[in-house]
Amino acid sequence: MIETVIFHVDIDAFFAAVEILDDPGLAGKPLIVGGLSKRGVVSTASYEARKYGVHSAMPMTQALRLCPHATVIPGRHARYSEVSAQVMGILREFSSDVHQISIDEAFLDMSGTERLWGRPREAALKLKERVHEETGMTISVGIGPNRLIAKMASDYNKPDGLCKVSESKKELFIDAVGLKKLWGVGKVTQEELKSQKITTTGELRSIPLERLKKLFGNSMGSFLYHVVRGIDPGIFSEAKSRSISTEHTFLEDVGDREVLEETLLSMSHEVMFRSLDERQIARTIGVKIRLSDFSTSTVQTTPAEAILSAEQVYAIAKELLAQKWQPGMKVRLIGVGLYQLYDGTSPLQGELFESEHEKKRKLEAVVLALQKEGHVLVKAANLGKTPPHDENQHS
Repeated sequence: MIETVIFHVDIDAFFAAVEILDDPGLAGKPLIVGGLSKRGVVSTASYEARKYGVHSAMPMTQALRLCPHATVIPGRHARYSEVSAQVMGILREFSSDVHQISIDEAFLDMSGTERLWGRPREAALKLKERVHEETGMTISVGIGPNRLIAKMASDYNKPDGLCKVSESKKELFIDAVGLKKLWGVGKVTQEELKSQKITTTGELRSIPLERLKKLFGNSMGSFLYHVVRGIDPGIFSEAKSRSISTEHTFLEDVGDREVLEETLLSMSHEVMFRSLDERQIARTIGVKIRLSDFSTSTVQTTPAEAILSAEQVYAIAKELLAQKWQPGMKVRLIGVGLYQLYDGTSPLQGELFESEHEKKRKLEAVVLALQKEGHVLVKAANLGKTPPHDENQHS
């Protein structure tokens, strides 16, 4: 029987790393990528800035109080999408089963690939070397028997990390990570556990499933029961049909509509540039929301007109968000997806006159092509308004 081997690959401090790649003079300095307006938020920070307590989704004003000498620059979604595509292309050379879950991270099923790439650790070293040589990016790789363990392993010794956890060592690894860094257990959940006098992973593991459900509700109780045992609770489930999607898990639960919408803006650009790169057009747009209690809902719509531009995706995604989110709700994860894809660069049913979205799609295609040639372009509308992105800041 073939042993299940899952890699989780995370590009270290991705947005900041791209900016340093394009401007080596920024290397070694505190760097913050994010919105420049008064209500701007941190998208990501270099490790030099993180030493001062700066992290994603933090208000920019607070970040600059913590690290006033940091260099702050606006994000460039098209450039990040281009570098992401390069990295993901390398990952697909190592495995035929790659599941990209955000612009800077993906899972690879490496089961049965030893003849091609060697044992898992050897394969991971080869992958890290290839990515760095061809893109300039540094990646952290976690290796585990399932996606949950692989995800946590990639966080274990970032940046430039490599950690392998076997099936027999899952619970030992969970205990080494500890309750405070257990994936999915944020500050609110930690406080709830503390109120029940649960302070260690061992104590949590000793509580029966039904008791956990009674204490924390069915969704969260079931999640805690599985995650503390190193069992993937299905957080990273595959889409059932061909799609282009991305998800973002916040470092801390978010209840600010502006932060949620700015995150949707970033993801809308990401999925649209991926669709352009793959020469795909979608009929359906979907938004996924996971709340602080781990309850998850999705909503989709199939508009009458073709989905052709990032601006169009963003506008529809905001409408879908409004259907599922109400003030006071705390969001743990948010995602955007394009579904019912078909090959091509124009709508199935052409109109006599070119629509505004078709013009914008052509413009975005030109931007993507220029970015691939090394040109640096930033849309004026995005200056000063960059969405937050959590790149495993807790590691």
